[in-house]
Amino acid sequence: MTALGRLAGLVLAVGVLSTPAAAQVADLRSTTQFRVCADPANAPMSSRDGSGFENKLAEFFGQQLGLPVTYFWFPSGMGFVQRTLREGNCDVVIGYAQGDELVQNTNHYYTSVYGIVTRRDGSLAKVDRLSDPALKAVGIGVVAGTPPATHLARAGLAPNMRGADLFVDRRVEDPMGDLLEDVRSGATGAAVLWGPLAGPRVKDDPDLQFTPLLHEEASPRLFFRITMGVRPEEQEWKRELNSLIRRNQDGINQILHDAGVPLVDDYGKEVLP
Repeated sequence: MTALGRLAGLVLAVGVLSTPAAAQVADLRSTTQFRVCADPANAPMSSRDGSGFENKLAEFFGQQLGLPVTYFWFPSGMGFVQRTLREGNCDVVIGYAQGDELVQNTNHYYTSVYGIVTRRDGSLAKVDRLSDPALKAVGIGVVAGTPPATHLARAGLAPNMRGADLFVDRRVEDPMGDLLEDVRSGATGAAVLWGPLAGPRVKDDPDLQFTPLLHEEASPRLFFRITMGVRPEEQEWKRELNSLIRRNQDGINQILHDAGVPLVDDYGKEVLP
């Protein structure tokens, strides 16, 4: 599993692939609908009520293709790819980490990064790297098993970490919201979270801010290029989506920017304007 496959919310985790299923999916793509595989409760990415930024991207892509958008809902986590793409219930995952072997990736259409959430008026407001000595005096929220946990441990901050579970049913639990509320209340001083999950939540928050982590040199990397995921056999579909991305990058960026997703260059070094 790639590092991003272990991210909170974003990212969509491992499914068990079977060879018979793989052999039978070549002709499953709908030509009359833009069929999206999505988690119904993975805000701010995807939501059954259509409020997520991946929902808005799906509507945008559907408009460009001239197809109505329909969804097959299934919770992120074990078995997601098998139950959605591989069984032919839908044709595209809107957000998927580049390089994950469970799907065929399109060209990436944005790059984002982990960052640190702090109070705007707090003593940690200017912290922009995990080696900052100020972090040694506070509790730090982090999703267990995600890349920043390794960086925090390497910086000697393992005793400070307050972990949240990665694989939960977000229809009934909200670990991201809990971590943010801990920072707001002062229970922890900071939380280190994936930008597309945290950025939209604090975009208009009067108390909290998100600072991208652009200066971490050691592995694992904290930035990831995000693609759409399709079935491995569907080369023509991938090329069609690649063309869609290339011709509509400005519109895609605007949707992400409006949502509060922190966009960075392809190497995670600079924030895009």
